[in-house]
Amino acid sequence: MNIFDEFPSKYLRANDIDHDSQVIMSHVVIEQINDDRRPVLYLQDFEKGIVLNKTNGTNIASVYGPDTDSWAGKPMTIARAMVDFQGRSVEAIRLYPPRRQAAKQTAKPVVPAQYD
Repeated sequence: MNIFDEFPSKYLRANDIDHDSQVIMSHVVIEQINDDRRPVLYLQDFEKGIVLNKTNGTNIASVYGPDTDSWAGKPMTIARAMVDFQGRSVEAIRLYPPRRQAAKQTAKPVVPAQYD
């Protein structure tokens, strides 16, 4: 039995992510979560949304700008990460700019200069 199956969540959690992968953002809506109104990012091909925190929101905004309407259809990399939260390490979802495979493939290795 997977214990997380016994405590379902309406939103995507770190343990829902198996490995780093590229995702496409669909839309952002403001939803009431307990006593707070929070932005929730929905992704193409995912049923659950991600409750955006400041870190993930600013990571996306640094690439695509602060207007969430312009994020639709844009790629990001989703990953699990260990973060500090209230004095302890916990798993969290992190969104990063998409990796540039082409840049890695065409980059030439840096060879250190030889000193006499």
